[in-house]
Amino acid sequence: MHPLAIVLVLAAAVTHAVWNLYAKRASDGGVVFIWLNAAVSTVVYLPVGVAALILSPPQWTPWVPVALVGSGLIHLGYFSLLQRGYRHGDLTVVYPLARGTGPALSVLMAMLFFGERPGPIGLLGAAGVVAGILIIGLSQKGDGSGKVAAGVLYGIATGLVIATYTIFDAWAVGPLAISPFIFDWVSNAVRVSVLSPYTLRRRDEIARVWREHRVPVIVVGLLAPMAYILVLFAYRYADVSLVAPARELSIVVGSLLGWLLLREQGASRRIAGAVVVLGGVIALALARV
Repeated sequence: MHPLAIVLVLAAAVTHAVWNLYAKRASDGGVVFIWLNAAVSTVVYLPVGVAALILSPPQWTPWVPVALVGSGLIHLGYFSLLQRGYRHGDLTVVYPLARGTGPALSVLMAMLFFGERPGPIGLLGAAGVVAGILIIGLSQKGDGSGKVAAGVLYGIATGLVIATYTIFDAWAVGPLAISPFIFDWVSNAVRVSVLSPYTLRRRDEIARVWREHRVPVIVVGLLAPMAYILVLFAYRYADVSLVAPARELSIVVGSLLGWLLLREQGASRRIAGAVVVLGGVIALALARV
C-alpha cells in the first residue's frame, strides 16, 4: 500500500473511532441528532467545499449529480441505522460488527465490480482485519434482554450499507474524479435537505437534543466529514479492497476508548481481537497488487 495511503487511513481510523464514541453518548437523539450534526458539517465545511469547487471543479456529466445525491441518500441510511443501533445495542457490539461486515463485503464487491485483484498477502491481511473485528464484536455475552441480539442485527445491517457506499463513493472520487471535499459536503447537504421537513416541525426536540448533546453534535459534525474525506483521498493512492479493510484499525482505537473511558467489560478479548486486526493491517501495508 502507498505510504501516503497508510497515513491517511491511520488518521481516519482515530478520527472515526472518536466521533462514534460521541455518537453513542447521544444515542437518544435519533433523527434530530443526525440532522443537527449534518447541519454543523454543512456550515463548517462550506468554505472548503466552495474552494474545492473553484480550484477543482468536476467534469460535469449526467453521472455526477447521480453520484452526489445518491451518496447523500446512502449515507442517510447509514447514519440512521447506526444511531438506532447505538440506541438499542452496545457500542462494543454495533461498532465492530458494522465495521467488520463492511470491509469484508467491500473486498468482494471491489473484485467483482472494479476488477481489483489483491495479492495473497493483501487477501490474508483483509481476512485478518475482519477476523479480529469479529472476535471483538462477538465477545459479548447475552444478558437475556435481547440487547446483544439487537446490536448484532443493527451492526450487520449497517455493515451492508457501509459496503454499498464504499464501492459507490470510490466510483465517484475515482472514475468520476469528483473532489472528496465537494463530494462529502454535498452528501451532508443532502441529509439536511431530506430531513428538514421532518425535524423543523419538532422545535422542542431540536432544543432538547441541542441542550443535552451539544458537544456530541459538534464533535460528530466536525470529525465525521474529516474521517471520511481522509478515506476518500486514500482511495486515490490504493485499491478499495486494501483501503476498506485497513481503515478498520479504528476498531483497535474504539476498543481502547471503550476500555479506558467507558470501563466496558471484556477488555482482554477485545484487545486480543485488536492484535489480530493490527496484524491484518500490517499485512495490508506490505501487500502489492
